[in-house]
Amino acid sequence: MTPQQKSEGQSLAALLAPDILDLLESSPAAVAAETEELHPADLADVAEALPRASLPAFLAALPPERAGAVLEYLDEEIRTELLEGMTTEQSAPLVAQMTPDERADVLEEVDEETADDILEAIPEAARLETERLLEYETDTAGGLMTTEVVSVLDTETVEAALAQVRAIARAGRREAMNTIYAVNSRNELTGVLSLRELLAAAEGSRISDVAWTDVRRVIATADREEVARVVTEYDLVAVPVIDENGRLLGAVTVDDVIDAIQEEQTEDVQKLGGMEALDDPYMQTGFLALLKKRAGWLAVLFIGEMFTASTMGYFESELQRATVLMLFVPLIISSGGNSGSQATSLIIRSLALGEAKLSDWWRVAIRELSSGLALGGILGALGAMRVLAWQSLAGKGVHVGSLVIGYDYGPNYLLIALTIALTLVGVVTFGTLVGSMLPFLLRRLGFDPASASAPFVATLVDVTGLVIYFTVALLLLRGTLL
Repeated sequence: MTPQQKSEGQSLAALLAPDILDLLESSPAAVAAETEELHPADLADVAEALPRASLPAFLAALPPERAGAVLEYLDEEIRTELLEGMTTEQSAPLVAQMTPDERADVLEEVDEETADDILEAIPEAARLETERLLEYETDTAGGLMTTEVVSVLDTETVEAALAQVRAIARAGRREAMNTIYAVNSRNELTGVLSLRELLAAAEGSRISDVAWTDVRRVIATADREEVARVVTEYDLVAVPVIDENGRLLGAVTVDDVIDAIQEEQTEDVQKLGGMEALDDPYMQTGFLALLKKRAGWLAVLFIGEMFTASTMGYFESELQRATVLMLFVPLIISSGGNSGSQATSLIIRSLALGEAKLSDWWRVAIRELSSGLALGGILGALGAMRVLAWQSLAGKGVHVGSLVIGYDYGPNYLLIALTIALTLVGVVTFGTLVGSMLPFLLRRLGFDPASASAPFVATLVDVTGLVIYFTVALLLLRGTLL
């Protein structure tokens, strides 16, 4: 949902909320009829606009299946507060009506005692199904999948399969209804076909004759990034999930993939910002938890920057003799950090999308080496031009009011310009190489490449950039300024 659509939904909810409150007080039984044309997502917006104390009565006024659908779209914080504040007799029938994957997600959100009470109160079939889903990590295919899939034996005729599909459709909601999975007698996935293909199949055909046998699938323990890659690469509306023996467990639908992609991108952006990823939405994260997530990386980066001070201390005597070098320290370290941040951002995203693999590290290194030299050459030329231009302006005594424009670098300004140019080539090249290779190293060690955050790379390059700068200065300016 786009921000505009969300805003329009909230505006509609604000208009409807007073009427719903009046109905709840005067005629609760009329709420279902008055809202039957609204999508559950719009009804959830209405629910969020109501006073918290009115939510249980509002959901109770809706048919159980519809109330369960509305619960799926409610804001996570509001939903958690609602379920934890309701009695088990009130909450269990609502949770039982939710789709299996959403039900499992909801029980992960609430406190353990509430989750256990709800699990014990819902029907046994739903309880066992939910407990199986809760065994998987939330960021895996098993944690994302729904078990409400349609499967038929591959030995069935088309007519028999259609009869089964009709019976399933009439029995209740199925989240992944448009895709039919073919299985053998051991429930192993053998094929897939769409509902349209099943309807169009020739009479008397068997499912094994019309189903596609080249099925893109994921194992239940696969990471959500792998699920998203498969769905995106093959334009699927659902991807089947199997166990280690190839048995069909369920499917991950495209709406859950979109949610997973959003969560994954949020996590990566937070890591790129130089902090640990938040476990909960920002507004639902406690103050102490937020400090813990941010303080660790800030401390690491602070310690890293301490090496920058140590490096400058090591070259203190040279700096005292050539204070002009201090003018360009911010320029040097920012250029190295910026180039490293660019490279690490590009490679992290390429690895996440599967555009680059671990085996491509050497190709990336060659590519980034060339890019670093070219970019360093461009910045080096700009840096040298800056020195020459300001020397020229200083020599001409250009003024703006009482302010003198330019800076007199002395008779060795050409050597200073060359020092800046060569340093920028070295620093930018080094920063680009480090920024591009660090994600590969972290992936190889089993860590998330997003941990190679831009601030971390920038801090690392700051230290080495100063070493490069002062080393080049010592080589070129010894006997003149130094």
